[in-house]
Amino acid sequence: MLTPLQIYFPIGAVLLVAFGLGLVMLTLANVLGPRRPSAVKQAPFECGSEPVGSAHERFGVKFYVVALLFIVFDIEAIFLYPWAVLLLPDGQGWAGLGWPGYISMGIFVFTLVAGLVYVWKKGVLDWAD
Repeated sequence: MLTPLQIYFPIGAVLLVAFGLGLVMLTLANVLGPRRPSAVKQAPFECGSEPVGSAHERFGVKFYVVALLFIVFDIEAIFLYPWAVLLLPDGQGWAGLGWPGYISMGIFVFTLVAGLVYVWKKGVLDWAD
């Protein structure tokens, strides 16, 4: 009979092997990798032109805010799939969630829609400045 912690041993072993393999590969690349710096390798290749100005200039963060909102809504939308799978009828009524599960997911979706309406009304999703 397995104890509750013995069930997680294979996962721990895989994580340990993955961490060890990553460490070994980084070490070998650092030890065995070529080190021949040259002016050509140090030259900028992005767009083929020399950088102008400082790398510490201020810039708008609107793109990052929209990306963060996308991640938040995308991750929360993932929670809809298992709910929909469990809500499918199994021939004897609902599969276990019943009306409480349906109502709780309705509250969840209402919260998502309210958040989306809020950021839309605040103008976060408008790109034109």
